[in-house]
Amino acid sequence: MLTVNLGSLPVPINLLLLAVALLVATAVGRWVGRDQSIRIGNVLADMLWAAVLVARIAFVVTWFDLYRTAPWSMLDIRDGGFSPWAGLLAAFAVAIWRGWRHIPLRQPLGWGVAAGVLTWSGMFGAIQLMNNAAIPQAPLTTLAGEPADLAALAAGKPMVVNLWATWCPPCRREMPVLAAAQKRETGVSFVFVNQGERGSTVQRYLSIEKFDLANVLLDSGNRLGREVGSGSLPTTLFYDAKGRLVDTHLGQLSSASLASKLSKLRAPTQP
Repeated sequence: MLTVNLGSLPVPINLLLLAVALLVATAVGRWVGRDQSIRIGNVLADMLWAAVLVARIAFVVTWFDLYRTAPWSMLDIRDGGFSPWAGLLAAFAVAIWRGWRHIPLRQPLGWGVAAGVLTWSGMFGAIQLMNNAAIPQAPLTTLAGEPADLAALAAGKPMVVNLWATWCPPCRREMPVLAAAQKRETGVSFVFVNQGERGSTVQRYLSIEKFDLANVLLDSGNRLGREVGSGSLPTTLFYDAKGRLVDTHLGQLSSASLASKLSKLRAPTQP
């Protein structure tokens, strides 16, 4: 499961888990500090802002060579480029600093943060167990109308599966990044699975944009998106050489965020 539909709006499951964890942390902190009327909501908000800012800065610094040609893209957090460990360290630093300055806050904040972390970890672990699936067997076809099999296209290599559509603006914006990576990363199989459109529509778009892509497939019934639990486009799935789903990305990929994903994808196969 990658997204949850709130009405007609698909919400990334990671954001939903974070929101639930923050609510639990706030409630537990309020209950522990009830005798002194202590609230920890403002501290949790400061921790969240610090985590997002530092995680983004750390990611940009790590992949600076890929951002330097387009400096403004450093501010575009839609590419999902964050360094989680840097963000966690920043969040805990804020918690320690606030607790050191205000002693009565320590116990409610400590219990609240612990409850939030446990809640997030438990839910995230359960989701990961469900997501750690083999390559889907959804019925797909080539642009010529012939049946296609995702597992066969992997050919024993790591595989990147991009779910996209020609009407999707972020899909169109990230396509040059993926097209360049397909030509460059010969040790990884890239597959582009169009969701719900006719072959003629897809072929016309590729011709107009002059994309010379291999492994373009059609999913006329949008089965693949449902199988992997994603209701948003673009969705990119990263499978290791054994066919296990090891990472996902919802939304537009930048050169840096794709490079980050590929580095983790190749890591298990390295000696």
